[in-house]
Parts: sequence; structure tokens; C-alpha cells
Amino acid sequence: MNIPAELKYTKDHEWVSVSGDVATVGITDFAQGELGDIVYVEVETLDETLEMEAVFGTVEAVKTVSDLFLPVSGEIIEFNDTLEGEPELVNSDPYGQGWMIKIKMSNPSELEELLTAEDYAALIGG
Repeated sequence: MNIPAELKYTKDHEWVSVSGDVATVGITDFAQGELGDIVYVEVETLDETLEMEAVFGTVEAVKTVSDLFLPVSGEIIEFNDTLEGEPELVNSDPYGQGWMIKIKMSNPSELEELLTAEDYAALIGG
């Protein structure tokens, strides 16, 4: 199982990569594996400012629909439009082309509340 050390993680299986005050968010390799074949990613919160842990969208797999939770507070400034035609990228490349949103963080100190790769591995029993 792939858990990149440079990323931060949430207990809800999202990952976060930070560049300046912008956070890129997706779901973890573990999450996509548990969900199975992803058929649709829906994010209707573009250009909205949401609080940490608010639902920002859903990911739909063949057998289930799961909410996506914002790992940090901020404005959702970008959605990965490629996922509209190729949602399977979340399965094949969850930490790369399968990213979901970018957030302009309003409170970067919230990153300190997220899990390290080691903490996340312990959470999922890895």
C-alpha cells in the first residue's frame, strides 16, 4: 500500500499536499482500494469557502457513495476536471492525476492537526 511520507492525511482517508497557501486534496490509496472501481466524482463546492471537516463532495464507486471531507478550512479554487471523463484516475493514480480539489487555505495552522504518514499507516493497520 502506498502512503507517501511527504503528505498529510485525515482520519477520513483524504491526503493533502501543500504548496504555499494552496492545498491539493485527494483520497488515499487505501480509500480507493476499499471503495473499488470509482465511476464518478462530484464536487459542487467550487468557489465556496468551507470549514475544516465540511463535506466538499462525493465519490461514487460501483457499490457505494462516500462523502469527501475538507481537511483544512478555505476556499475551493479548483476542481480536477479530468475526473469528469476519467474518474478511474482516482483508482490508478490517487496521489497524482487522481487529485480532486485545490484549496486556498484560510488557516494553515490546521495542517498541524492532520496525520503524518506513520500515523495514517497505524490508523489503517498498515
